[in-house]
Amino acid sequence: MISVLLLFCSAFLAATILPFYSEVLLFALLRQGHDPHLLFWVATFGNTLGSVVNWWMGRYLLRFQHRAWFYFSPTQIAKAQAWFQRYGVWTLLLAWLPIGGDPLTLVAGIMNVRFKVFIVLVAVGKGLRYVAVIWFSAWW
Repeated sequence: MISVLLLFCSAFLAATILPFYSEVLLFALLRQGHDPHLLFWVATFGNTLGSVVNWWMGRYLLRFQHRAWFYFSPTQIAKAQAWFQRYGVWTLLLAWLPIGGDPLTLVAGIMNVRFKVFIVLVAVGKGLRYVAVIWFSAWW
């Protein structure tokens, strides 16, 4: 049970803006014979919940843009918003990508994407990624 909790934490952290990866732990647990269905749901839920943190931060991030410690420049924010407006909400299916996926969920919060739409698209994309890891583990 500890290993499942570690997978949840790993998946959660991997979805935040922290550099973390959950696929390696998932693969190892699958190779040890853990239930793939349980691991799929735990990893998908943890990873999606981490993205919700990014979405929530994005919703309130711009309130602090005039503070000295604020990390993003107005130009960076404008570029991200323009990119998201151009490609749309469907890009959230790519939130699982190791590069660009986490900032995408943050921008979705900034752009006030409806929470229900956000959850569905992000969960589907992240779930498909874990299906691929499980399939690869079974094939290996």
